[in-house]
Amino acid sequence: QLQASGGGLVQAGGHLTLSCVVSGSIYRINDMGWYRQAPGKQRELVATITSGGSTNYAVSVKGRFTISRDDVANMAYLQMNSLKPEDTAVYYCNADVARYRWAGVQSYWGQGTEVTVSS
Repeated sequence: QLQASGGGLVQAGGHLTLSCVVSGSIYRINDMGWYRQAPGKQRELVATITSGGSTNYAVSVKGRFTISRDDVANMAYLQMNSLKPEDTAVYYCNADVARYRWAGVQSYWGQGTEVTVSS
């Protein structure tokens, strides 16, 4: 239902763009977000974006990462610049989706895409 892509291996200082597409029946997508989980650590918020376009970032990525969304394509993006080794993690996308007009909003997670930043 959510498919994330765009991860890979990059050198410190480099950049990557992650993409996430929401598939299936969609009436409305509310908040979308990116989270990450480094080895041995808990999953943490990276960035979120509301349906109105308001954004929120973790302090550690503010100024380096940019979250955006395309409501026509039902996609979210995470542009990551000036990557650091500590950004190494599996990145997960999340979306709060109402599948039908009469349905409630459910939170969906993508399968994760791995980002490795070498020093």
